[in-house]
Amino acid sequence: MTARRAPTFALLILIPLALSAAGDVSPRADRLHRQAIVIDTHIDTPQRLLDEDFDMGPRDADGHIDIPRMREGGLDAAFFSIWVDPRKYQSGASTRALELIATVYEQVERHPRDLVLARTAADVRRAHRQGKIALLMGVEGGHAIEDSLRVLRSYQELGVRYMTLTHFFNNNWADASTDTAKHNGLTDFGREVVREMNRLGILVDISHVSDKTFFDALEVTQAPVIASHSSCQALTNIPRNMSDDLLRALAKNGGVVHINYGCMFVNPQYRSGDFAELIQDFNRQNREADEKFPNDPKAAAQERYRLMREYGERIPRGTVALILDHIDHAVKVAGVDHVGLGSDFDGVPCLPQEMDDVSYLPRITQGLLDRGYSEADIKKMLGGNTLRVMEEAERAAARLSGNPKPPRGDSIAPARPETARLVH
Repeated sequence: MTARRAPTFALLILIPLALSAAGDVSPRADRLHRQAIVIDTHIDTPQRLLDEDFDMGPRDADGHIDIPRMREGGLDAAFFSIWVDPRKYQSGASTRALELIATVYEQVERHPRDLVLARTAADVRRAHRQGKIALLMGVEGGHAIEDSLRVLRSYQELGVRYMTLTHFFNNNWADASTDTAKHNGLTDFGREVVREMNRLGILVDISHVSDKTFFDALEVTQAPVIASHSSCQALTNIPRNMSDDLLRALAKNGGVVHINYGCMFVNPQYRSGDFAELIQDFNRQNREADEKFPNDPKAAAQERYRLMREYGERIPRGTVALILDHIDHAVKVAGVDHVGLGSDFDGVPCLPQEMDDVSYLPRITQGLLDRGYSEADIKKMLGGNTLRVMEEAERAAARLSGNPKPPRGDSIAPARPETARLVH
């Protein structure tokens, strides 16, 4: 671990904790992991920030993310998910999204020695040099724009750098992978949304979308797309994972699939027998937590944590090898230039053993070394591929907006006053 990770006084504390979490991580794997720019494209912590007034500074007994564990795991940049439950917020989704965005700014303001807001790939690289953790944002579900391109532009101005076109349900302009098709993919307005995202430099995220929506988006986009948190359907056959045909098309587009760590995404047992029924029962009770505590989001959150612990003990977890298997398959089908990491931390009820939270990330680097990947290829998958698609999206936005030069990457700056005005 180098001094860029934390002040010198903290190293004596962090090193033993990192070793205890990472387990049998070799000096070579630790060195490589600390040299790389490690990026996670999907973390659901903003729900905790808003509903529980969660502070990322202290080590926390619940959840998968806090600053001490991010430091231990060597996570350099995280896309925080701005997710609005479409069932709960059938109207007012953009207000909820703005409140979630505001909480990300608040954490950066509260912990300026550790966190910094990033908008460009250059910002991420600078944060890495400064020894800070870059926070970025992605809107999860196009329903959050409430069918308004003006709202989409506002999100971009506030720092949102990708948008998942759908969540679990269709919206008014795109079909989801887990809903009955309504639009046969993208509507005309949906295609307009993709074009505007290209112009704004917002990455098109195809996790959650139907196959037809995916191919429609590829027809329209002039920049690479991403899957921010999806694994491989050939290994775990659930609709949310990507088929080999989708992986090949994604690679042809120049995009990146970011492997989801959740048990139901990587464990082949998910579709067998009681396992699938168990997950469905968990999802039902999780939804009921909000109904049980309609005016007390903290109590609802605590009920969800209780359910996660209860069901986490009953769901077959597997080990970190399952994550590595999905990385292997994605590399085999799409190529090593098109694979990254999208954990779904704080968004799944169950993670494989040896990947209990963000502090265990060096185990992935160790596993990739053990499977024979070169250090250069591992660095690509840990974050280099994600930086590449960000830079390509930035260049496309500069071209489409008539600006001859892409962003310089000097956008690391607090924007809390603007966010506060929009929210309040």
